[in-house]
Amino acid sequence: MKKFDEINVIPLIDVMLVLLAIVLITASFITKDSLEIDLPDTDNTSEYIPPKEKPVNLAINAQGSLFIDEKPIAFSNLTQIIINQKYHEKTFVIVKVDDKTEFGYFIKLVDILRVHKLNNITFLTEKSK
Repeated sequence: MKKFDEINVIPLIDVMLVLLAIVLITASFITKDSLEIDLPDTDNTSEYIPPKEKPVNLAINAQGSLFIDEKPIAFSNLTQIIINQKYHEKTFVIVKVDDKTEFGYFIKLVDILRVHKLNNITFLTEKSK
């Protein structure tokens, strides 16, 4: 019988690379939404296809608080953030508004976006069941 003095680790490395690829692929499909916004239900909605460039995520919760990329900000600071971040007309904006939010907060947000010519807006909703 032949004596083995060393272990061949190449098959183990191959398995680990396959497992790493699976984890990385599935992790990109997991979305984290810590704001817990209850989107309005609609009968006629289309599937959301994310843009190629990173969009600006705006959200208004049920209490009327504004969030940009899940960080709370004041409505009065949104104009300054738009100017500082150099958002332009082709910037994608995704807006999530809670179903229980007062309509005035929504109008205030859309008005600020229109003043800065940010018209490439997607409003997220949920399809009625």
